[in-house]
Amino acid sequence: MPTELTILGVSVILLVVHIMLQGQTATRDRGLAWNAGPRDGADEKPLGPLAGRAARALSNYQETYSAFVALALGLAITGQTGGLGAAGAILWLIARIVYIPLYLLGIPYVRSLAWVAAMLGLLLMLIRFF
Repeated sequence: MPTELTILGVSVILLVVHIMLQGQTATRDRGLAWNAGPRDGADEKPLGPLAGRAARALSNYQETYSAFVALALGLAITGQTGGLGAAGAILWLIARIVYIPLYLLGIPYVRSLAWVAAMLGLLLMLIRFF
């Protein structure tokens, strides 16, 4: 199986990790009744710093995830896997994994570098098309 598709599979696990982190931290702040309930109320307790960061990290992942999926599948469908595409996929995954603790711990600048590295990974995958 091409590296890009293997990374695509691992990226789903990373998505689940993001969702679980966000859900667990929000439940810790808002309580089990909130989590189990319909969440209709406008008077929800605000999220604390960690839960807020987890929510924003998930949102950030989702913002670029569709581009990664499209690039990985596009490279596989066109037979353009390997080379820069595989390197880009690996870079994207490593940067996205590193991004999580950096964001949760509130570490500035280095977190931004991890984001830039992930974007570079997507760019390498895009370049592989040409």
